[in-house]
Amino acid sequence: MQKYGGSSIADAAKILSVARRVAKAKDSGSDVVAVASAMGDTTDELISLAHTLATDPDPRELDLLLSTGELVSCTLLTIALRNLGYDAISLSGFQAGIHTDTMHGRARIHRIEAGRVEKELSGGRIVIVAGFQGITEGQDITTLGRGGSDTTAVALAAALGADRCDIYTDVEGIYTADPRIVPEARKLLEIGYSEMLELASYGAKMHPRSIELGGVYRVPIYVASSFNDAPGTLIHQGPDEGRMEDRVKVTGIAYQGNVAKI
Repeated sequence: MQKYGGSSIADAAKILSVARRVAKAKDSGSDVVAVASAMGDTTDELISLAHTLATDPDPRELDLLLSTGELVSCTLLTIALRNLGYDAISLSGFQAGIHTDTMHGRARIHRIEAGRVEKELSGGRIVIVAGFQGITEGQDITTLGRGGSDTTAVALAAALGADRCDIYTDVEGIYTADPRIVPEARKLLEIGYSEMLELASYGAKMHPRSIELGGVYRVPIYVASSFNDAPGTLIHQGPDEGRMEDRVKVTGIAYQGNVAKI
């Protein structure tokens, strides 16, 4: 299982680079499912466009609008793969069997019926899934909220019994602090689910819900850069996970900007 963030597929050149990385994984003999986020700042641009037409856009319509960003990127990535000579297919969240509740803008996944994905994999195809989206029992499109493609990828990895979920982004892993602010920050080669959940809850790179899913279903998550082959960070069941006194130490520091307290 792989997931590519918006910065990794922001333009045609980057999409082609990602296609080659996905193809390399297929050439290694693995079945490959990749989740794609929307390209670059597409989601923000769509939100801005909607708000130029209405001060409070209807949540259902806004979700349907925002879901198109991931559809664009996953189909373009599939086109690039097919041009490289690989049998690939793109699937929307609905086609991939991702069923959610009715909370538009921040829907939660109820279940994944992965039969279609498994069928395509058994036919030797690479499967590219649109992240960030699902469908309700009433057949309405929903989105999972900011960072929802991470959640899509980890949930699919759990449903498919994947060995690992690789999250490719614009950073080389998880650091002890934000390296843009603290130049001396160190990259962590591994971290436990509970520690990563704490960091993610306070603004670190990963989406907290994806870490929760990884911990519950024991899906190792590997965070690395899509722009080079530098070693990343493995989020998994740490050796001291669940041992209260042994966990009293600092692994990293996260922060949230633009917060005022009165």
